[in-house]
Amino acid sequence: MLKARTRWKVQTLNEVKVQELASSLKIPKLVANLLVARGMETKTSAEQFLFAGTDSFYDPYLMDGMRKTVDRIQQAVAVQEKILVFGDYDADGVSSTSVMVYTLKALGADFEFYIPNRFTEGYGPNEPALRWAREEGFTLVITVDTGISAVHEAQVAKEIGLDFIVTDHHEPPPVLPDAYSIVNPKKPGCPYPFKGLAGVGVAFKVSHALLGEAPLHLLDIACIGTIADLVPLVDENRIIAREGIKALEKTTKKGLRALLEVSGLKDTVLNAEHVGFAIGPRVNAAGRLDSAVPAVELFTTEDEEAAKMLASEIDQLNKTRQLIVSEITKEAVEEVEQNYPPEDNAVLVIAKEGWNPGVIGIVASRLVEKFYRPTIVLSIDSEKGLAKGSARSIEGFDMFENLSLSRDILPHFGGHPMAAGMTLAASDLDELRSRLNRQGREQLTEEDFKPVTAIDLECSLDEVSIETIEQMNKLAPFGVNNPTPRVIIPDVNISEIKKIGSQSNHLKIQFSDGKHKLDAIGFHKGELMDELSYHSPVSAVGELSINEWNGYRKPQLMLSDLAVKEWQLFDLRGIRDAQKKLFSLPESKVIIIAFEEETKKQPAFSELRERIYLYPQQKEQMNFAGKYVVFLDVPKTREEFFYLLESNPEPERTYVIFHQENDQFFSSVPTREQFRWFYAFLTKRKSFDTARHGEELARLKGWSKEAVPFMSKVFFELDFVTIENGVITINDRPEKKDLKLSTTYRNKLEQAAIENQLVYSSYQELKNCFHQSRKTHQA
Repeated sequence: MLKARTRWKVQTLNEVKVQELASSLKIPKLVANLLVARGMETKTSAEQFLFAGTDSFYDPYLMDGMRKTVDRIQQAVAVQEKILVFGDYDADGVSSTSVMVYTLKALGADFEFYIPNRFTEGYGPNEPALRWAREEGFTLVITVDTGISAVHEAQVAKEIGLDFIVTDHHEPPPVLPDAYSIVNPKKPGCPYPFKGLAGVGVAFKVSHALLGEAPLHLLDIACIGTIADLVPLVDENRIIAREGIKALEKTTKKGLRALLEVSGLKDTVLNAEHVGFAIGPRVNAAGRLDSAVPAVELFTTEDEEAAKMLASEIDQLNKTRQLIVSEITKEAVEEVEQNYPPEDNAVLVIAKEGWNPGVIGIVASRLVEKFYRPTIVLSIDSEKGLAKGSARSIEGFDMFENLSLSRDILPHFGGHPMAAGMTLAASDLDELRSRLNRQGREQLTEEDFKPVTAIDLECSLDEVSIETIEQMNKLAPFGVNNPTPRVIIPDVNISEIKKIGSQSNHLKIQFSDGKHKLDAIGFHKGELMDELSYHSPVSAVGELSINEWNGYRKPQLMLSDLAVKEWQLFDLRGIRDAQKKLFSLPESKVIIIAFEEETKKQPAFSELRERIYLYPQQKEQMNFAGKYVVFLDVPKTREEFFYLLESNPEPERTYVIFHQENDQFFSSVPTREQFRWFYAFLTKRKSFDTARHGEELARLKGWSKEAVPFMSKVFFELDFVTIENGVITINDRPEKKDLKLSTTYRNKLEQAAIENQLVYSSYQELKNCFHQSRKTHQA
């Protein structure tokens, strides 16, 4: 058995709907499965999902507050009021700000943009910034990707004569800001059909309303914030992402072209992963380590040299950010393991002075990956007595909802079910940790602390083809709520397996069902090779892709997890470094069994000596359930061996070494004809000195050197002869007896038979032998 590293959740689907959809759209069943799994159960909804274009954008005026917002901005433009666009410092905030910059520039507005400094001002609108704006002559502030929680700031704006417009997409608090207008699809009572827009998506809708048409020329920017902010890539977000990626490939914006170049994506056919894992982190790096202003300047510049310089600066910041994240993550892991062990903490709340607050969100994500606990990482400012943090959660624990229960100690926080940001008094950290742990223990079970792998569908090897994979890729771009399809291929055989990579830390497997084959690659899964018996059917989970090499294309599986349902037999017979192999197994799982005391003294097992159980002396200490059972040597009899197997539950794995000093099987048992000749020889001689002449006789007869002593001992046990000082003398008129009445003869036959069955059998014969004993135990 090999347990999966995660909990596999295979989606159950309505087969009738799948068949109907496959038939009506003339698509492979696997693709129809995926569409139904994503909620597209009819031909109309599936076609809308697959083919909806920019003409499918909703009317922006369906969003509550849009008319009032547009009227006020147009009024400000008409009389040249000074407008301040107040953004945020992440990729979504930078994208949102840039969309508004392009839009207001097109309208001829008198405007500037303002991005707060993460380190000196924190998240969102703040009173000093608003008072500065009023002193500078601004009369209208438009927030983008922020502001929905700015209750105090909206009141300040009102008091000082600033009209304060909020455009945001974050979860609204119980009390909304008293702003001039609020545009947020999640606002209570807002009738807008799609609630999942990113901040840049809301800014895009405001731009749409202001310009009178969808600003398609800004899709290359809008897709960056949409994908980087991990919003659901469905409905309008899907259109923005899909069409935006196409636009980004061909963009003429100098800053974006420079950004693609430093990201190594120049002239590349782009996908959502490029945006999410190459472009997004670089844009985020600016605001994480310094100011996000250069990122907005990069997005909006028309100067090629400035674009190259800004892109290079942001790329360097990203490299620095990676180093800082690695250092803080190492410290945070140590903090968890030493002071807040996961087994005692349902929620991890980790804080330290000096941690860079710009990257702690990434660190929180790393801790969730490692420990799979809802996690908050905070940086403490001892001078101000404040802790600023970022939270990441797991399935089953709504972070925003749970933090909402501690509003009394969280003056500033906001976010989503899976992520949040906050600032609180450092003195309240212990209280927050205590509350969240209590809530976590109430809401989460032990099962919840095992990572989940969501599986879209089950498929067989004969269903995997290049055509099917290409059809599946029509569901791209993939992201939240439309993940890259993950499949399970159950109970297939391994035809080839090897470790690859310079450090042998990756895995390459070829699966086979006898007729079809499929290659699979498992990055950082090289250690799994040692946990797989090639002869056991394996279930594999992963993402299907097309491997293109040297003009040749074939399907492959990018492996994410493996499992083996049945117990596994690992054949270590004849392997020299068997002891080394056993040391690689977890000691708590292993039961090592020897049948002979002498085996424990063998040099080959010297380092294992204290861990070896002797059978039957220590049989009461052996329980195979959930264990890896190792058989070091050959049992004395088949009866004792099979009794041991039959009297114990099935282990997860069995390792066989069957070490022995002397091979009985290959030291042949003398035939009955040889016994008759030797007895006749003794009868004729009356006595014979086996010690002096036994080997000479064996040599003359072509027997093994053990043959004469062996037959002599058998005759002695049957009372045919007496032996004294090596001299064998025939007894007068002995009783006629069968050779099998001799213990030595029976043991010789038994040892030869058990060696034949256990030591010299093929793998499949040996496994069948174990299977038979299991059936007896189950019966």
